Amino acid sequence: MSSSPRQSSPSQTSPSPKAAATGSTPVEINGKLRVCGTHLCNQSGQPIQLRGVSTHGLQFAPDCYPDAALDAIAHDWHADLLRIAMYVQEGGFETDPAGFTAKVNSLVDKASARGLYALIDFHILNPGDPAFNLERARTFFASVAKRNAAKRNVLYEIANEPNGVSWAAIKAYAQKVIPVIRQQDPDAVVIVGTRGFSSLGIAEGSGAAETIADPLDFADVMYAFHFYAASHKDNYRAELTKAAARLPMFVTEFGTVTFTGGGTFDAESTNTWLDLLDRLKISYANWTFSDIDESSAALRPGTCQGAQFADTGVLSPSGKLIRARIRAR
Repeated sequence: MSSSPRQSSPSQTSPSPKAAATGSTPVEINGKLRVCGTHLCNQSGQPIQLRGVSTHGLQFAPDCYPDAALDAIAHDWHADLLRIAMYVQEGGFETDPAGFTAKVNSLVDKASARGLYALIDFHILNPGDPAFNLERARTFFASVAKRNAAKRNVLYEIANEPNGVSWAAIKAYAQKVIPVIRQQDPDAVVIVGTRGFSSLGIAEGSGAAETIADPLDFADVMYAFHFYAASHKDNYRAELTKAAARLPMFVTEFGTVTFTGGGTFDAESTNTWLDLLDRLKISYANWTFSDIDESSAALRPGTCQGAQFADTGVLSPSGKLIRARIRAR
């Protein structure tokens, strides 16, 4: 993602549109999640796949997440997951820690009220070394984990897209931040960004082998992978497939376009990617449920100034494809 605004499961474990319509929400069906082997699992130990959407930066799309938008995500899209992208720089958390923490908690509550899982994303990108924001991360995660520890639906993503640093440096950061969360929320699922913009190192000339050889020694930890379908194709898919055989992977962000968040909308590559994620039972969040004027946005420009978020009339080509795939259970 650029540094400017852009950027089949068994029936008993994966909610269907019919189940969602009759009030059986993803959280009611699956309960508290955990990691088992290389999979995300529900309270019964069954592997599941969450399908959902990511917000844009809360400062970039402030009008896009009223109750009507959350209703559309839950009841029209039949999503399982809302990823809450809280930028740390670029006018984000560092400018108003209390204010941005409150915005995140408000969206956690909205997701919870609709039975969605909420993924709290500490959205670092530039600078790419997560250690730069270590103290901010400790402060933020101590607060949100304490506040939300009693909930069954909250997951934590502690470093969005580390870049320009080694896996060893990312691991060292995670070893300092995960205990902060665990002190408040001992069995929460925590997702750790990987090298090279969460590409498992591909974007920086490496690959999954270094993470596979040196994983984190914590329970209930997963590893993030990001792709943009018009830019990232067979070599990225091969590396994710290799990693998923050894590590619990979670696609916390992907787009249907180029890595800039704009450019060509590539439906063919997107469908190939989603077929792979469905086959491997890898959870995902699409970038983004917003009306930012870029081709990755699910909503048409101007949508967030109105009151209508449901159905296909407000959707971009990207939004129509992702909505259809999420609804197809």
